Amino acid sequence: MLFSEDGATLYLIASHDANTQRLLALNLASQEEVAIASDEQYDVSDVMVHPTERTLQAVSFYKEKQEWQILDGRIAEDFAALAAVRSGEFFIGSRDLADQNWLVAYATDNGPVYYYHYERTSKTAKLLFSNRPELEDLPLASMEPISYQSRDGLTLHGYLTQPVGATTPYPTVLLVHGGPWARDSWGYDPTAQWLANRGYAVLQVNFRGSTGYGKAFLNAGNRQWAAAMHDDLIDGVNWLIEQGISDRDKIAIMGGSYGGYATLVGLTFTPEVFACGVDIVGPSNLITLLQSIPPYWKPLLAQMEHRVGKLEDAGFLRSRSPLFFVERIQRPLLIGQGANDPRVKQAESKQIVAAMRQAGKPVEYALYTDEGHGFARPENRLHFFAVAEEFLAKYLGGRYERAREISGHFWSFAVIAVSRGLARVDRYYQAFPQTFA
Repeated sequence: MLFSEDGATLYLIASHDANTQRLLALNLASQEEVAIASDEQYDVSDVMVHPTERTLQAVSFYKEKQEWQILDGRIAEDFAALAAVRSGEFFIGSRDLADQNWLVAYATDNGPVYYYHYERTSKTAKLLFSNRPELEDLPLASMEPISYQSRDGLTLHGYLTQPVGATTPYPTVLLVHGGPWARDSWGYDPTAQWLANRGYAVLQVNFRGSTGYGKAFLNAGNRQWAAAMHDDLIDGVNWLIEQGISDRDKIAIMGGSYGGYATLVGLTFTPEVFACGVDIVGPSNLITLLQSIPPYWKPLLAQMEHRVGKLEDAGFLRSRSPLFFVERIQRPLLIGQGANDPRVKQAESKQIVAAMRQAGKPVEYALYTDEGHGFARPENRLHFFAVAEEFLAKYLGGRYERAREISGHFWSFAVIAVSRGLARVDRYYQAFPQTFA
């Protein structure tokens, strides 16, 4: 929210009386409300305000990429000049009080963020630096916005990253975002670049329940975990195959948090679709997930009950929980978990690993004793990615580099026989912090 310079008007972003979030102006004296900018399908993303006049100058909507709408004609020529400087999404990071010098950043999909000094009088831009110069000359892959129709008629948007120099059909990873009340966007994605470098196409889908597309699209995901939300992902897989992009027999599903849950759903609810799955801190049982929410999630409990399901309706939650469908699993699974995760407790991974071992299903489990919800420590991320790329290479055929000791940690590798005397084995990795001389 923002007040006008005279304090008489409140500018705010809200979605009441509309499907999408709009930029509004509220006259505080008359209580009259006027819509300044809106889009029928996309929420307002960002607002540019004059540094001293406190007037609205531009508003953006994040569609396939960020799109700016000019509200103040005085900056129209500046935005036209900036758009011609280089490709990518630009945003104004800072401005001097005279409003003659701007610091402008350009985000790219296949390189770093580039920073420029833009001088308004001459309409010229000078490159200052990039945030990661080591990326500038690497053969990184481009990210392409895509869209397709769901089986029930929704238009679904996403992004496709294809490996450089390879030919279709590709082995593919369906990379599912967490949240699920979040969205994937265009730009440099380290995970997608890593997978593309290993020879995989990467599809990222903003399935129903993702944010940024208005309330109707968000609410279409209510109580649709392991149902229509998963159908959207499978429809994306089918689109890849129909377009000739992916090899039907070499598609993996991977993700963290909700994306990890989607991975477990993929291997239990659609067991023949994916060649393997990589689950990172994903819940396996919606009942125990809701029973163990951390204290700082308590204010969100009503929202979670509305969007996921209520504990009183245990039968419904059970029907959407992969843990209870382990016997359906046909393909190998790799699970990564932080022992100190406050959101998706270690038990969520431990219980499905135990159930899979009991059922003789192929599972690999990487437990990091010094991590929480995801892998924050660089050495742990490197280790898990090394384990994951070896796992993916085994079932999809891509490139990999073997895991090795990384300074500061030691990982134990043990081969554990599955119960009931079956010939299958699984691998168990556990990280122990150590100090090396």
